[in-house]
Parts: sequence; structure tokens; C-alpha cells
Amino acid sequence: MLRIIKQLYGEKLGTFEGAIGHIKDFYFDDQKWAVRYVVVDTGSWLSARLVLISPDAFGDLHHDGKVLLVNLTRKQIENSPSIETHKPVSRQYEEEYYQYYGFPSYWHGDAMRGMHCFPEIPPPPYPLQSTQAIVGGPHYADDPHLRSTQAVSGYHIQASDGMIGHVTDFMMDDKSWAIHHLVVESGHWFSGKEVLIPLSKINRISYVESKVFVNLTKEAIRKASECDVFPVGAEYHHTWDFRD
Repeated sequence: MLRIIKQLYGEKLGTFEGAIGHIKDFYFDDQKWAVRYVVVDTGSWLSARLVLISPDAFGDLHHDGKVLLVNLTRKQIENSPSIETHKPVSRQYEEEYYQYYGFPSYWHGDAMRGMHCFPEIPPPPYPLQSTQAIVGGPHYADDPHLRSTQAVSGYHIQASDGMIGHVTDFMMDDKSWAIHHLVVESGHWFSGKEVLIPLSKINRISYVESKVFVNLTKEAIRKASECDVFPVGAEYHHTWDFRD
């Protein structure tokens, strides 16, 4: 089942012991196009401290009434490694994080979820290239492929013949946590229609220019079928008709 990521911002999270906060952001891997972490605002519980929770702690996005359940204890979350969201996530932090929780690391193996048995979607035809420099310590570099969905929303779309529209959202599978499409507003801000662009049409992301480069013409994007608005949890099917 596909979900609109924007509709998950603000969703309440809890364990079987009680509430732990709400979803503030998602960090995704722009090589495998998979969500790696949920950024959680703990609110009054931990004085608005931000924590990262891996999809391993959810499995799929299971609702218990109006709360998304996390298979962790509040004590585990409270004692988890601290994160500075104004800095890129380092591999050193990730190694400490996965060791703390005992999760298998996603960066070992070629599958989307590393050595996991999560379903995998086909990757883009070639790896995406990041143009942002890597800034890291003497032993561990920051991971240049972990990106915030909040930050990438608003990036302009660079078609093969010019710029058109911007990213407004992401379509994610709620079982595999794989991103399947970008949601793009094809006109001016708040005035154009929203269309879905599959990963196979994405060339690269430039974080320096705040652009997503796609292998489509502006006309093909303009003529694409408009994306329907649907509620969280609704199943979505779409037929693609891109003509370059």
C-alpha cells in the first residue's frame, strides 16, 4: 500500500507503554530510495528532544487507533544515541545506533534493506550522483546519501529542456518503506497540478542547486495524468503515460 509521506507528518507515535511523540521528518537513502529513519519529536516527554527510529522498530506502519505503534520501550528510546539534526548523519552514529538497538545494518549487502528480507523495488537505471561535498571527521565521513524529505520538498524539477515545477511530496510503500515516486507540482507554486514521477525517470539530485534532474521533457510532465488526492491508508494504483 502506498502512502503520501506529507500526510504522515505530525502522526502520533507510541509504544505499548504510552505516547512517545510525533513524526517530524523522514531521512531517506537517495541511492536505494528507501526511508532509513523516522525523525521523532518527543514533545514534553523528553523536552522536545529529537530521536531517530528505524523502520525495523515498526515493521509496517501499524495503527492502534490514531497512534502508530513502535516495537520499542520508552526506556530504550530515552537512552538511545542523541542526534543533532542540523548536521548530516555520520556512519559512526549509525553504527552506534544499530549496535545499541541490535538491528542488522542496512549498509551491509546489496538489497534495499541490506541483509534484511524486506521486499525490494527495482533501482533507477544508474546510481544517482550527489553534488554535495562530504564533510566528516578524521575517521568517519557523513553519509552524503541520507536526505530529509522535508528539505528535498521544494526542490525544483530540471527537465531535459528546462525547469518545470518542484517536489511537493513522496510516495512510500508502507511495508517495505521504499519510495516509489516523487510528487511534483508542475506549474507555479500552488497553481499547477500535481503529477507522480517514477524513480526510473530520475537522473540525479543536486543538493547544491536544490534541483532534481529528470529524463523527461517539460511537455511530457505537463501532459502526465494528474495525481489524485487520497487519505492516509488508502490503496493507490496509477497508470503511467509519459511521452517524451
